[in-house]
Order: sequence, then structure tokens, then C-alpha cells
Amino acid sequence: MDKIQYRAVIKFFVKKGLTPKEIHSKFINVYGDSTPSFSTINKWAAVFKRGRTSLEDNPREGRPKSATTPGIIEQVHDMILDDRRMKVREIAETIGISKERVGYILHEELDMKKLCARWLPLLLTADQKGTRMKISEKCLERFNENKTDFVRRFITMDKTWIHNYTTESKQHSKQWTEAGCSAPKKTSSVSSTGKVMASVFWDAEVIFINYLEKGKTITGEYYYNLLIRLEEKIREKRPGLQKKNNLLSGHCTRPQKWEMGKLRDLHYELLEYPPYSPDLAPSDFCLFPKLKLFLAGQSFSSNQEAIVAVEGYFADLTKNHYRDGIMELEHRWNKCLQGHC
Repeated sequence: MDKIQYRAVIKFFVKKGLTPKEIHSKFINVYGDSTPSFSTINKWAAVFKRGRTSLEDNPREGRPKSATTPGIIEQVHDMILDDRRMKVREIAETIGISKERVGYILHEELDMKKLCARWLPLLLTADQKGTRMKISEKCLERFNENKTDFVRRFITMDKTWIHNYTTESKQHSKQWTEAGCSAPKKTSSVSSTGKVMASVFWDAEVIFINYLEKGKTITGEYYYNLLIRLEEKIREKRPGLQKKNNLLSGHCTRPQKWEMGKLRDLHYELLEYPPYSPDLAPSDFCLFPKLKLFLAGQSFSSNQEAIVAVEGYFADLTKNHYRDGIMELEHRWNKCLQGHC
């Protein structure tokens, strides 16, 4: 039954002299969970007792839709351009039209929507943006010279913490609920202090991962030893690339001058990486986000157990997943050069 039919039944029972409680009881006996609330029945019983005959809602007051004129649309647009944080209520009060009309103008006429600002660790300066664009241009030129060779020789590295317990994400906390029920609740929690740092080297697959216990110091010698191990893994897994200059990119590629000679001896050509640019780091936009989703809500008894889970996760990923992450760089470098940075 719709609301008009409900009201007709309430009106009938009021004419018979029943009280709102008696009417509500009869509704429950017949309609069960579909029964209107007692407050609704009580409200309509009262208005019918006062002599009301109509079952329809009262006409609502409001400014006619003629308020949506070209002049008012332009006025709203100008106000938004002056202050993009202005509220709908403030615009309505200033111009003298309803909030509903302001919302219609913003969404339908001006095709605008209000978005939250995206959180960033910091806002890049003009020099940093310039550096991003220069490095993106160089990398894109190198990529376009021979895409197949680039993808085959490109090796990237980045680091991430692996916790014995990682808090679950909002996506993991979603639950099916009955219509009308409130959102489920959960207590706040933090990731465990027990953790290990994973340094992941990958191209078309994970070449190797080095795990550093919490509290250990990261030094230039540590990075150099990682490159020695990387060379051994390439000799084992990529014998055809052993004597070629492999393109190395990532947060470990900021060597001191005394290390440059050693890197050349190991046949590594450093591909520049702009600072403060996680959107240009394949590990940050391709590899680690899904790893964090996989670990969210899981609890491990030791670092070794967490390491086994991480190794298993990477082993299950397809080669296309890694390759697509590297190929995505072309789009992101182009986007940066077009000024979307």
C-alpha cells in the first residue's frame, strides 16, 4: 500500500472512533513490519479529527522554477568562481532563491560538483613541478625509442613496511545490512609495532625481496649490497640481460659519487625519478596498494609468517599485472607533461 491508501484506512478508523493506539495495533495485525510508525498514525488521526478530508500532502511553498534564468545562472557561476568553498545556503540567501534551485543550477546547468581536496604530504613548488616535467620528458623519450626493449630492461625498486598486524581498510569493513539499519560500527585500531621492511625489486615479475628488521640502519653500503644481490638474481633469472645496461628506477637510486663507478660496473643505467612523485613510481600506484589490501585485517604471529604471506601474494600475481604497471608510466608521464601535475 502507498501512503494515500494508509491515510484512507486511518481516516476510516478515526470515523469509527478508534484511538491512535488501537489503529496502530490493527495495522500491526494486518501489515506487520510494513506498518507506518505510531507517530505517523497519531499525526494523521489528529488532523482527521480536526475535520481534514484530503488525503494528499499540503502544497509546499517555494519560488517558481522561473528563478532559473540566464542572469541568475551567471550570478551563481560568478559567486562560485570567487569562492569555490561557498555553501549552497550562502548562495541561496545572497541571491534570494531556494537551496533546491541553487543545487539545480550548480549540478544541471553548470555541471559542477563539490569535491573534497585530495590530501598530499606537501604541495610541490614551481621548481619541483618543473623538475617533474623535465624528468618525465626524458623518461618518455627513452620509452618511445623502443617500448619493447624498455619494458624488458626496466627494473624498479621500492620499500614498504610489512606489519605483523595491518588494520583493515574501509573496503574490508563493508557489511550487508537490512534496509533502514544504521551503518555497522567498529573500534579504532592501529597496525602492530612488530614489522619488517621489504625492499622489492621487480620487472615482469618480482626478482627478489630483501627484508630488513625493524631498528636496522639503512646505509649506502646496504643499498650497494642489494645491487650485488640483484645482479646475482638477474644472472639466475635473466641470463640474456646480464651484460646489458639495465634501467634501474626507484628510491634506492640516489647514489653518492663514489658509488657511481660501482653501479656502472654492475651494468646499471639509472633512470631519474622525480622527488615527491608517488604517482610516477610503479610500486606506489601498481604494486603496494593491492598488497596492503591483501594484508589488511590479517594477523601474523611473527615476521617470518608475514614474509611467507607476502611471498605467496607476489607469486600469485600474473606477469600481465607487473607489465601493465610499467606500461602505465607512458600515460602518467604524458599526463605530467600536459600540466596535470
